Amino acid sequence: MEKRSVDEEKEGARASGPGLQPVSHAADRGGPLVAVPADPLAETGLGSQLVFDGVLLSVHRDRVRLPDGNEAVREYIEHPGAVLILAQRPDGHLLFVRQFRYAVGQGVLELPAGRIDPGEALLACAQRELREETGYVAQDWQRLGTIHPCVGYSDEGIELFLARGLVEVGAQPDADEFLEILHLSVLEAEAAARAGRITDAKTLCALFLAQPQLHATVPPPGTESPLPGGGLEPT
Repeated sequence: MEKRSVDEEKEGARASGPGLQPVSHAADRGGPLVAVPADPLAETGLGSQLVFDGVLLSVHRDRVRLPDGNEAVREYIEHPGAVLILAQRPDGHLLFVRQFRYAVGQGVLELPAGRIDPGEALLACAQRELREETGYVAQDWQRLGTIHPCVGYSDEGIELFLARGLVEVGAQPDADEFLEILHLSVLEAEAAARAGRITDAKTLCALFLAQPQLHATVPPPGTESPLPGGGLEPT
């Protein structure tokens, strides 16, 4: 998948004709760059400067024209995109991972997720990440939607998937990835979120979006059977 530069996308916006503008970064998410009616709140790019180009992220500083004609500066992080997998075992329990997140300085309980590699299809990325992090493959996949977790300073989009029909085949984590795998019931996961033990935004969004599917199979409170690997203790 060829990645377009910021300046190329801005040029595309200028060439799209009056009253229309392309959806920013649509091509990067695996879809075509399409024209939509112009937003009266839209800001027009005037120029872009690459401030930092790292292994995972790049930082840009753009000049933009505001709806009232004035100019402003917008700084943002360009991200390749990611996937998250809400994987549900046949017994109804959900697969979580706990890993140390250096940026916040603590271990974080979250659903399996990972960055999209260049040219990688979304579903293929989700299948790869699920096997690498948890050691499971899934027979049934359902897309839950897309979230933009930090719209104020990044273009990152995360595709959310529900995976079922799990079969354990053995984990294959990256060399620099150290994880604990946990199996939580739906009710345990929701209780952990309400109690503040789950603070990861993408995980909270996935639990919310999947509620109709998850609660169609949730046992009534008090009827769940404790299983090895269940609860907030790692397996």
